Amino acid sequence: MTVDLFIGRYPYYLVALLLIIGLYGITRKRNMLKKVIGMTIFQTSIYLFFIQGATKIGGTIPIFDPERGLDPAQYLNPLPQVMILTAIVVGVAITGVALSLLLLIYREYGSLDEDTVLRKMREDP
Repeated sequence: MTVDLFIGRYPYYLVALLLIIGLYGITRKRNMLKKVIGMTIFQTSIYLFFIQGATKIGGTIPIFDPERGLDPAQYLNPLPQVMILTAIVVGVAITGVALSLLLLIYREYGSLDEDTVLRKMREDP
């Protein structure tokens, strides 16, 4: 019984594991590049969570098929995929801005370590 329960929900456990890894990278790492990588892993886990929740066994694309009829239970909902596609585009843009800011921080302070950058910021008049 417990094995069947685990096997039936393993995608959610994998999503939770990715979420924990991303959250660990954001909160515990001192290097700002590693924080951006953690943020990207965290975002990816959210995408996978939504996509997994939108799947339907035996569902097909939402284009009318005379064999399946008009029953909406036979078709997949395209809205979650569209939302995740938009979220991926926004996530890539955020990652690009974050990386460009990290490049500017590295050029200005010579490091991406959070403590070093904060110390150098306090030293500058």
